[in-house]
Amino acid sequence: MRLRPVSARPAVRRRVGAFALAPLLLVGSACAPTEDADDEATDSETGASDAEVTDPAACAEDAVRKPGTLTIATDSPAYEPWFTDNDPTTGEGFESAVAYEVAKRLGFDADAVTWVTVPFNTSYKPGPKEFDFDINQISVTPERAERVDFSSGYYSAAQAVIALEENAAAQATSLEDLKGLRLGAQTGTTSLTAIRDQIQPDAEISVFEDTNAAKQAMMNDQVDAIVADLPSAFYITAAEIPQASITGQFQPDSEDQETFGLLFEKGSELVGCVDAALAEMDTDGTLAQLQQAWLSDTVGVPELQ
Repeated sequence: MRLRPVSARPAVRRRVGAFALAPLLLVGSACAPTEDADDEATDSETGASDAEVTDPAACAEDAVRKPGTLTIATDSPAYEPWFTDNDPTTGEGFESAVAYEVAKRLGFDADAVTWVTVPFNTSYKPGPKEFDFDINQISVTPERAERVDFSSGYYSAAQAVIALEENAAAQATSLEDLKGLRLGAQTGTTSLTAIRDQIQPDAEISVFEDTNAAKQAMMNDQVDAIVADLPSAFYITAAEIPQASITGQFQPDSEDQETFGLLFEKGSELVGCVDAALAEMDTDGTLAQLQQAWLSDTVGVPELQ
């Protein structure tokens, strides 16, 4: 199901390698598991080139794993509004559309794009990758950037609290109102970290293998509310669980906006090529148009302070 309209939010930020260097650089949300390493990444550690790329296609020609083919990864199922019908090859849904637009600017027609399935929680593990890049609502964090490389951000997301309408959580107007409630989120996500670090509930946080398990727990009254990124929350409440509503949204407790980035094997020469393509898409308005077409509008969702 396609959700619209949307509010376009500024998306492209500098990639993670430049974390500490400028306020506009993208940074991760509070999403990474706390057991991850503590040190921040540097440009030299990422292995990504900082040389300016003026022609993304020429840059990418010899930077992909298999000549003539761009291999892209995402998880399964592939959720809306990021993809449609659990099929990343359609070019429909925000991330599928972004992936194919990036591919085009790298010089790859749609028939030269191959998709592989990679579970979210393994995407940012260190080591060789079977894809050129992964697109799957992966927040850029310093901890993950020690293990993989990231592109510039292509989307900035708020967190949202979802509750059944009859539950007390649906009446919350602040994060403080949620402290005494049972909360949960998918493991390894910025949403889980946001519960732990910002809401700090009195009860033990419920951690789920995936969003489907979290939604089912809410339906079974095992939790009062779950937390997810705002576009996913719109889809859950509009298409999957209409008896639920979005209690409110809040931004990560950080000086930097949470941003989704394309994920690469550490040291991938393709990072600079993709950054150049994303910069073009930001400058000519393509990213904003894709957000307008595929993501839900944040206007009207109350802010939880």
